[in-house]
Amino acid sequence: MHWVDLYRKRVTSAEEAVKAIKSGDHVWIHGGCNNPEELIRAMVQRAPELENVEVIHILTFGRADYVAPEYQKSFRHRALFTGHNVREAVNAGRADFVPVHLHMIPRLISEGILPVDVALIHISPPDEHGFCSFGVGIECTKPAAERAHTVIAMVNKQMPRALGDAFIHVSKLTHVVEVDRPILELPQATEIGDVSRAIGAHIAELIEDGSTLQMGIGEIPDAVLLFLKARRHLGIHTEMFSDGMVELFESGVITNEAKTLHRGKIVATFVLGSRKTFDFLDNNPFCEFHPSDYVNDPFVVAQNDKMVAINSAIAVDITGQVCADSIGRSIYSGFGGQVDFIRGAAHSKGGKPVIALPSTAKDGTISRIVDSLTEGSGVVTTRADVHYVVTEHGVASLFGKCLRDRAQELIAIAHPDFRDELRAAARRRNLL
Repeated sequence: MHWVDLYRKRVTSAEEAVKAIKSGDHVWIHGGCNNPEELIRAMVQRAPELENVEVIHILTFGRADYVAPEYQKSFRHRALFTGHNVREAVNAGRADFVPVHLHMIPRLISEGILPVDVALIHISPPDEHGFCSFGVGIECTKPAAERAHTVIAMVNKQMPRALGDAFIHVSKLTHVVEVDRPILELPQATEIGDVSRAIGAHIAELIEDGSTLQMGIGEIPDAVLLFLKARRHLGIHTEMFSDGMVELFESGVITNEAKTLHRGKIVATFVLGSRKTFDFLDNNPFCEFHPSDYVNDPFVVAQNDKMVAINSAIAVDITGQVCADSIGRSIYSGFGGQVDFIRGAAHSKGGKPVIALPSTAKDGTISRIVDSLTEGSGVVTTRADVHYVVTEHGVASLFGKCLRDRAQELIAIAHPDFRDELRAAARRRNLL
């Protein structure tokens, strides 16, 4: 059967498609801006008919109705990264959190440690050969769809066509639900505060011409981009990118011409941004997307010379331990790709792994450079992995430093209101 006939045969409604989900199934949901909300809504409507369905995904935006208390018997979420839409359920015990590096998730899937029976995906229309692109998010969803025995695809006329290892053939789709609506967006911040600007300026000083960058989303990465307009031939190898990166590319700062891996290409695994970013990546040969087990593999990352990895933290103790996934015992986010890129940049020729955070929280009442992490907090990045820590007060260089030197470096970039207290704590620990 020609792929066009096969495709038309599998087109159905969301309500009909999700009837393929059975009690006890493990259901993967496409992450980030690809969240297939129409399929989720239809699945949740079947709650009275279902029991013990495990819903698995990384960070998603939009609907996550399956974590509501009234659906506990029908659905239980397994969070590989805890976003705002599932955070309360995780901390209330109605959902489960898995500490895992992003580059290892496809391995969990392929080895059956993380079973996937059904994949709910959100993709582009097929091209002339019957291939649909995963669009703004390839990440772990491509490996999940390849493993699932049932693939329910929401095919959206407005989904851009990402290039690279980013396609699935129509023959692999079990059900097709056609839609024509805007992709969920996460626009760039309209204003960047003074603290983030100061942090961004300090980080920018570490970035040389010809560097390859990884950075996340948020005010601090956006602030870094403001201070890079005088740089030349920057490259991108990153878990994700957003609107600010597009602006630097269009201004000629990002050319990818000095990269030592995938020269000339922006390499990523998903994007979180506005329509501007989505339009930029659509059918764009400058962009090459791959699943996270390739993009985030530290051994792949390290092949980029002058790799600069910029990641955030909730708190850093005075020995350099980084908490980035929890606030005390409460899970806040996850490991994501932080350690993947910190370790990759550390092994890069001329690489610089950077942890960036404001020096205080809660309107300046709490220091984020601390004597010891709050009881129950998780260490995402170990002190042996940390090279640079940046706040608005400067840069602490920790690589190869003893605990005494680390304490001095970190106290120097803490907020002035907390430095005496931190010095006293360091003395009690015989660090000063």
